[in-house]
Amino acid sequence: MRRLINLKPLKEFLQSSTAGGIILIVCVIVSLGIANSSIGPAFERLLGIELGFNSGPVHLRYPVLLWINDGLMAIFFLMVGLEIKRELVEGELSSFKKAALPIFAAIGGVMVPALIYTACNSGTPTAAGWGIPMATDIAFAIAIVSMLGKRVPASIKIFLAALAIVDDLIAILVIAVFYSSELHYMYLLYAFAIFGGMLAMNKFGVKNLAAYLIPGLFIWYFIHHSGVHATIAGVLTAFAIPTTPDATESPLEKLEHILVNPVNFVIMPLFALANTNIAIEANMLEGLNSALGLGIIVGLTLGKPIGISLISCLTIKLGIASRPGHATWGHIIGAGMLGGIGFTMSIFIALLSFPGAHEILAEAKFAILTSSILSGLLGYFVLSKFAIEGNLKRH
Repeated sequence: MRRLINLKPLKEFLQSSTAGGIILIVCVIVSLGIANSSIGPAFERLLGIELGFNSGPVHLRYPVLLWINDGLMAIFFLMVGLEIKRELVEGELSSFKKAALPIFAAIGGVMVPALIYTACNSGTPTAAGWGIPMATDIAFAIAIVSMLGKRVPASIKIFLAALAIVDDLIAILVIAVFYSSELHYMYLLYAFAIFGGMLAMNKFGVKNLAAYLIPGLFIWYFIHHSGVHATIAGVLTAFAIPTTPDATESPLEKLEHILVNPVNFVIMPLFALANTNIAIEANMLEGLNSALGLGIIVGLTLGKPIGISLISCLTIKLGIASRPGHATWGHIIGAGMLGGIGFTMSIFIALLSFPGAHEILAEAKFAILTSSILSGLLGYFVLSKFAIEGNLKRH
């Protein structure tokens, strides 16, 4: 009798909150392996193959790498936009009292790293990368907290998730304002006219997702040609989709459920494969001591936890917000360290900061990887330590 394969463990893994982060780690390792093997050049050529078409005024023929970074990542930003809107309407950002701590902590967590980077790189060719250490990778940060299970208070997981969402919102605004090329206002006008029509549909109670997603494709096209980075189209589309403050499944929540697996298991792994294929060279280790490397590493590994922890302390001491339930200051510091995992968003901003500068970009990616690994290990260690101390006190 033929034995059937037991797929239950695989199904449970894919449904777990750590799966996306683990798959990302595997893709980073695979990408680094490819880049440092004999098939590295062939992989580069694959990413350079042009797909799509040009027909009259319609221009949609781009390399595979651009389709990943501008096309698929727009879907990633659509997912982020849905999360932000849901939190604003019914979640941890729905009232000032709830939102105060993660909002102020996120502001501290982007300002301090940006200032550190600027102090290291002011007046140099790499000064444009000041946005790189501002970002937090939600998938990796939440995956590491989830690995600790019940040893970390649930309130810390909620705090970190809300903080990362606000962090992403700030990063989106920074990309839109500071990392856009020459603006073509007519295309922007077309995009915002469509966005206005989508908001009107929301107002009149239209709930069909296709009525928002099809115009969203046109917004992507016009924004891509406007000079503003095309991924902003994902956020605009998300903000137009209707939701409700009650338990009823809204179109927004329905779309979020549809996208969560493709984003976590296809789009982000593809982004990691395409953008971390770094050929490791001896001078890269020396580059960690350069203004660029120090700005990124110190900004992410020290600037993030310092900014998050100090502003959190100040906000709580002033009575603006309260400390998360059952959480110690050690938990907040540990969460701040996990905020230093920049990875996806940091690499994305690095691509916008140094277009065409392959050597600088490779050094930036290597510094981001190094600091993200350090931040992940330090955050895990600190949170584990306070979990152990908490258990000892209870006993």
